Amino acid sequence: MIQRPQPHEYDPYYQYFIDLVEGDDLIQVLENTHSATHKLIRNTPSDKLDYRYAEGKWNIREVLVHLIDAERIFCYRALRFARQDKTDLPGFEQDDYVVPSNAATRSIDSIAQELAAVRRATIMLFKNFDETMMNQIGTANGTPMSVRAISLAIAGHELHHCKIIRERYLND
Repeated sequence: MIQRPQPHEYDPYYQYFIDLVEGDDLIQVLENTHSATHKLIRNTPSDKLDYRYAEGKWNIREVLVHLIDAERIFCYRALRFARQDKTDLPGFEQDDYVVPSNAATRSIDSIAQELAAVRRATIMLFKNFDETMMNQIGTANGTPMSVRAISLAIAGHELHHCKIIRERYLND
């Protein structure tokens, strides 16, 4: 079970993502969010994968690769903080990652497989963190963040983007 992080454990930017997460069994939450995302991917018509709901917005492939990139970065931060590394880690500009990711040219199967592999690694990482590790706080992008806040931000970030895909790309 995961104890909800206190507001001083993360930048206010992450409040929305953390609030999207229901439940206190982190591993179950990570498994459930991934299952829902996988189902969403399987049920997305192929003609929608390259759709952009507005100029300058990402297509579905790019959104999914963004989820992969962000989860990897969050896990890297969680590992560093859990190991009590006090280095102030840099932020990352998500928009700068889109074009070099080649997401638009990748098959949806390749993206889905990578997303699943990253989530399996995330689950293994967090399964092996004890309470002391989950409570560690480090600094990323100039703001404090605890390992437990990162864990919920990962799940909430995925929930947020899946909601956007359903509402703005698939009109559900």
